[in-house]
This record gives sequence, structure tokens and C-alpha cells, in this order.
Amino acid sequence: MRTSTGARAGQYLALLAYLVFLAFPLLWLLSTAFKPPRELGSLHPTWIPRHPTLANFRQAFDEQPLLHAALNSLLAAVGAALIAVLIATPMAWVMARRRTPLARAATGWVVVSQAFPFVLVIIPLFLVLKNLRLIDSLAGLVLVYVVWSLPFALWMLVGYVRAVPAELEEAAAVDGAGKLRTLVSVTAPLLAPGIVATALFAFVTAWNEFFFALVLLKTPEKQTLPVVLTHFIGAEGVADLGPLAAAAFLATLPSLVVFALIQRRITGGMLTGAVKS
Repeated sequence: MRTSTGARAGQYLALLAYLVFLAFPLLWLLSTAFKPPRELGSLHPTWIPRHPTLANFRQAFDEQPLLHAALNSLLAAVGAALIAVLIATPMAWVMARRRTPLARAATGWVVVSQAFPFVLVIIPLFLVLKNLRLIDSLAGLVLVYVVWSLPFALWMLVGYVRAVPAELEEAAAVDGAGKLRTLVSVTAPLLAPGIVATALFAFVTAWNEFFFALVLLKTPEKQTLPVVLTHFIGAEGVADLGPLAAAAFLATLPSLVVFALIQRRITGGMLTGAVKS
């Protein structure tokens, strides 16, 4: 009995330590965002600001077009998530239902492609977008985000499709439904938690992405929020720490809000995808 209680206490302590580890950057960022310049330069920093102020937030909005950059990031992230899910859902259905060597090879290639670094693909993508005249455009950036997030979306949705009993689709076929009707009316509603989870991850990935946006977008009016945040760092590498922390904290809020709103659906989707038929 004592061993069981001690093991449980150890598990709770480990979980608490892990939560503190995850929350530390966000808490420190929030603390820094509300500190005046004198406290930011203090040799003995504190968790709670002694004289909290909103001046960093006002300065951040005055110095950089954060709202416009956030709108660009929102358009790119939502567009990439929707397109990736629309493409990945029927592809995942085919890959999961057709147990052929080609389908298994495609699944393996999807997993392997996730190991490719950004630097390896940026030059080919740049040349393709240049030929399509999509350099320095949000449409080109959305296309890149779709290509980059599609393998992960496929990998997730294949597991969810395999968890849906094939007998339901067979019954729909007996009733005269075609493949498209079966996918839309039978399989897709059962995949809703998995589709939402996949779209969320695609959205968050695009919202936080920096490298592709930095390389492909040159016009200041088209830059996304992660790129605009770098403008708070001067030419000599000295960061304007207060406004940077305030802007970075605001940039993290959409991801936190989205996760909080649909946390249950994400968890349900993951559990569904983890069960194999």
C-alpha cells in the first residue's frame, strides 16, 4: 500500500514538474511584457512585476503593424489548414482502404518526408513559385504551407480512417451509394474529430511558421506575424525586450485559444485514431 501511494505521489510530482517546465516560457514572457524598462534591466529579476505597465503593448502596436501582420498570418493559416484537410481526407481514405504495395509505399514515403529539413526544399519551392509568379504573395505562401503540412495530415488521417469500420462503407455500397457519396455521407462524419485535430495542427504550424515566410515574402505589407516580430531586434542584434515580449505574447494567444476551445474534440480524435480496426 505504501509503495503504491509513493509511486502515485512520484507520478504527480513528475507531472507537476513537466507542467512547470512547459509553462515557464509563457509565464516568463507574460511577466516580461508587463515590466517597465527599469525592471527589465534589473540584475535581480522577479517573477511578478513590481510596477506593471501596458506601455510595452502600446509601443509594440505603435512601432509595428501587428494587426495587419496578424491578419496575413490568419489568412495563410486558415487557408492552408482548409486546403490541406480537403486534399488529405480523400487521399487518406484511399491509402487506408487499399492495402496494396503502392499504398504501403506511399504511407512510408509520407513518414520519411517529414524528416526533410526546410533548407533542403526551399530552393526547389522558390523556383517553382517563381515560375508560377507566386513569389511575394500570400497565395504562394499558402501553397507552400499546404505542401509542407500535407504529409503530416495524411499520416494522421490514415489512422483515423482505419478506425472507422469498413462494414459501414460496405453497407452504403450495397444501398447503391458511390465512393464519393460514401466518403461524404458515411465516413467523413465519423472522421470529424480527426479532421478537426488535423486542421488544428495544420493551422498552428502555419501560424507559427517563420522560415518560409521570411524567404518568400519581401513586401512589408504582406509579411506574417512571426516575421514582423523580428523587427523588434535592431541592426546590432539588440532586442527591444519589452515590446518584443508583449508582441510575442499576443502572437501566442490564438493558438492557446484554439486549443482551449476544442481540446475535448482533439483528445477524442486522437483516441479514435489510436484504435485500429
